[in-house]
Amino acid sequence: MSQTIINPETLLRLPKVLQRFPVSRSDWYAGVRAGKYPAPLKLGERSVAWRASDIDALIDALPLAR
Repeated sequence: MSQTIINPETLLRLPKVLQRFPVSRSDWYAGVRAGKYPAPLKLGERSVAWRASDIDALIDALPLAR
């Protein structure tokens, strides 16, 4: 699967985050609450997004699978 190059300042909504970091929606939010995953930026009353650079840093920090 080819990766699309994304500007590090791009804001990603949850579906795009989960495409790049494939966990379930509930696991993602549990990880955010636990501090395991980056906190979202609040865009509005019921809208959040994550910086692409934060998601990239999370992916880069993962140990390589052996």
